Amino acid sequence: MKYKYEIIIEKAENNYSAFSPDVPGCITVGDTVEETLQEMEEAIEFHLEGLKERGLPIPEPKTNHFYVEVNA
Repeated sequence: MKYKYEIIIEKAENNYSAFSPDVPGCITVGDTVEETLQEMEEAIEFHLEGLKERGLPIPEPKTNHFYVEVNA
């Protein structure tokens, strides 16, 4: 079964970090956005494999994102 999770990537001082709101505890870092995204994909796959092996449920993707425009 395929799942599609939202990934949030944030710029840190010297690298990037990523997490998914729907996969608690699964985080990665990387030197570039592309590397961080690839690392996160691998981390989520590994995390889900571990959940399956322990008979735990796979978290359902449920996060949506929106943008708002504000005046400053």
